Amino acid sequence: MISVSELPAVNATLNGLSGLLLVTGYVAIRGRRIRLHRTLMLCAVGTSVLFLISYLVYHYQAGTTRFTGQGWVRSVYFAILISHTVLAAVILPLVLVTLYRALRGDFTRHRTIARWTFPLWLYVSVTGILVYLMLYQLPSA
Repeated sequence: MISVSELPAVNATLNGLSGLLLVTGYVAIRGRRIRLHRTLMLCAVGTSVLFLISYLVYHYQAGTTRFTGQGWVRSVYFAILISHTVLAAVILPLVLVTLYRALRGDFTRHRTIARWTFPLWLYVSVTGILVYLMLYQLPSA
């Protein structure tokens, strides 16, 4: 059984896996490997759902964790955190619409929104890892 204190590392791992699936799915569609793309993107959605559940459980149980770094790193942390948080709120409806269009076979409209969804989703995945590293792994200064 995973303890609540281990969930931030689990969350960062899920973010990393989601990002890896996104990039691999992008490469697959660029290579016209449609079935592989579909599988990888569905796995990315599933991984992100697991992340969201784990994230909510952690914050319900543990509350908020304060960043203790000082100096210039504090400004960098909050710049990353704010952009990550805003885009994390935006990405959920974008992913749902992108997925819905793909599953309905509306590939022209799917491609149009996917051009926005992919880079934003990847940014949220990568910055989620950075927030974790800065919050839990960076020695406080």
